[in-house]
Amino acid sequence: MKKAILLLSMLAVLTFPQGCEKNFDPKIYGVLTSQNFPVSENDFVSLMMSCYVPFVNTWTYSLYSSSGNQHPWYIPAGGVLKQFDTTSDVEAPWINGVWDINYRQLSEANFSMCIYYQRDVLEDTRPNHYPKTREITRFTDVIKSISEAPANKITEERKREILAEARLCRALHMYNLFHVYGPVPLIVNPEDVENPDALNNAVRPSLDDISQWIYDDLDFAVQYAPENQTDKGRFTRDFARVLMMRHCLNEGYHKEGWYQKAIDMYNELNTGKYSLFQQGDNPYKEMFREVNDFNCEIIAAISCDPSSTGNAKEGGMNPFVMLSTPNNCAKVDDLGDPTPFYTVGPGWGMTFNLAPKFYDTFSKTPEEDGGEGYDLRQESIITSYYTTGGEWWGPEDIGTRSEWDGYIPYKYPAETATAPCFGNDFPLARWADVLLMYAEADVRLSGAAPSQAAVDAVNQVRHRAGLSDLPSNRTASAEAFLDALLEERGHEFWFEGMRKIDLIRFNMYARKCKEIKGKVPTHQYMPIPNYAVDEAAGLGKQLAQTWSREGWEEDMSKAAAIN
Repeated sequence: MKKAILLLSMLAVLTFPQGCEKNFDPKIYGVLTSQNFPVSENDFVSLMMSCYVPFVNTWTYSLYSSSGNQHPWYIPAGGVLKQFDTTSDVEAPWINGVWDINYRQLSEANFSMCIYYQRDVLEDTRPNHYPKTREITRFTDVIKSISEAPANKITEERKREILAEARLCRALHMYNLFHVYGPVPLIVNPEDVENPDALNNAVRPSLDDISQWIYDDLDFAVQYAPENQTDKGRFTRDFARVLMMRHCLNEGYHKEGWYQKAIDMYNELNTGKYSLFQQGDNPYKEMFREVNDFNCEIIAAISCDPSSTGNAKEGGMNPFVMLSTPNNCAKVDDLGDPTPFYTVGPGWGMTFNLAPKFYDTFSKTPEEDGGEGYDLRQESIITSYYTTGGEWWGPEDIGTRSEWDGYIPYKYPAETATAPCFGNDFPLARWADVLLMYAEADVRLSGAAPSQAAVDAVNQVRHRAGLSDLPSNRTASAEAFLDALLEERGHEFWFEGMRKIDLIRFNMYARKCKEIKGKVPTHQYMPIPNYAVDEAAGLGKQLAQTWSREGWEEDMSKAAAIN
């Protein structure tokens, strides 16, 4: 498996993987000093590549001996799927497999134990991302070094491209931290990297400030990031445009002009370069197969390789299927026919499940019977399976059998006998998302019923799923259309790491969790761990442990009233 050598400081070289499929060849520089690194264009590219470390798809990585290993953002065990899908209405409480209470509490949207997470203790059950705030300082230092690259070593155009890629990585890193914890202390000004007063200012920034920091980095990337990359997995200008759309939709309610900016990004993306994947009897199901990686719909993805060993320092792989499959599923059924698990067999206890009540929200009524059609997207969800004990377990057994609390989300199917390392790329941006975000921006900007163009964008996604057009009662007003959009996004993007963010944007997080899980979240955002709050107090600063947006109390109150 190819590995990239990531240059993390002026004194040392550390080796980390990128999970990309070609052209990330090692470059050994030996002992580095400020006199011999970075001094060439390749040096500055290598320095920039260190910003990709949090986005690999390996179990863990380590940048600082004092903070121990970290989960990358896109490893299912502790990354965005655990943060934004497990804790949302997509997953049912993981009750019967309670060999670790932390898994169960997260699946119940119970964040009360997160205050006890330790900086130097990382386990799959305790996904603490707060140490990643330090990496923003490192990114900022990298950005400073690239910005100061002398003109005789690198052209101004190339410098801007490399700088834009680094700032895009920083924006995505800040975005993820923000949506886990709310605003957190970050160093984004290059002049503050060695400023003790700034480094010790451990207080939450304002919502407007952190929103603007992310926006500014994305705006630079939208202007200067490479339009295309020869290396699969590296970020492009189009990915920056998609992230800008997401960010502006999330924060447009308090930032003037940002809904229009989201529409501007759609117009820049809508060039015919991307389209909805349409191959096969069920294109949605086919799209996530390994053979269809980087298809016409994919704008950005974490590139995964089934030849990876799963070692913390090697390769990029997608182990989701092992974490979503029960540990007693049989390879063949009672008739001797292969099951969906034939290639690999049992998983690891099914810490990811799909809530039966969420599954029930998919349309199942054919148009000829007066319904909207049978939603093909539910065919990637397995609702019954044959066990190694010689039994069929189905919907009637949910909640009564060990580790069978919800259905099997089989979105990224195992097609190679390489467990736990599978090659299904993890999508970061798809054209379907762009279409639905455009429709949402249209309504949020106008405050009125959707335009025909917005309705058409949603219907394109629905048609690919086998559904009819949105009924007229769901397009008659802004409120009705937004309700339909939230449902559509849930059905399209389950276990792609977006659901909790979507629910909070629609101010429906507490209500949807109560409806589907039967649980009201303890917090809107994960609390900052005690150790960080205590360290801030030692510096004479008050670091607020919890944070929530306007409207959270209303959402909680309405959720409490749901029976």
